Amino acid sequence: MALPRDRRNERNDDQTKINSNIRQKQVRVIGEDGTQLGVLDIDSALSRARDVGLDLVEVAPNSTPSVCRIMDYGKYKYEKSKKRQGQSSGHQVKLKEIRLRPKTGDHDIDFKVKQAVGFLKHKDKVQVSVIFRGREMAHIEEGRRVMDNVLEELLQHGKLESQPKQMGKRMMCTVSPK
Repeated sequence: MALPRDRRNERNDDQTKINSNIRQKQVRVIGEDGTQLGVLDIDSALSRARDVGLDLVEVAPNSTPSVCRIMDYGKYKYEKSKKRQGQSSGHQVKLKEIRLRPKTGDHDIDFKVKQAVGFLKHKDKVQVSVIFRGREMAHIEEGRRVMDNVLEELLQHGKLESQPKQMGKRMMCTVSPK
């Protein structure tokens, strides 16, 4: 078994004391397999940790006597950082857009709705835009029909955040995940 790195002068970012940095005369020791070894003086606890090739890590400094565990400190630090990353890395909500036109075919609309449902399942917001060009401005009711059909499908997977409204040559609304 490999000997542990000499961690005497290593600086801990989380202020966890290890090996010779532990200043108490006596500590409660937990073995590498999780068994209670009892209250030992610091020298015998350190020698036990060195015998098995691991570190003596102070895990509960506020208790009397403080609790130390025989473990691989590098592995402990890695798992602690992974746990911290898992907590903070929440999903960043993005705004995805699907663009349609009043003359868009039914199959194309179905495909775009399927994509939008995927976005909603991934916890992203979806902005539905119907864009009018040229003579299509004379038939806004056709664009409204397309928008209503899309919203009918999307509202099974999300909720309407803003009602469809006409803004110049665009009709837009936003759907957020449930």
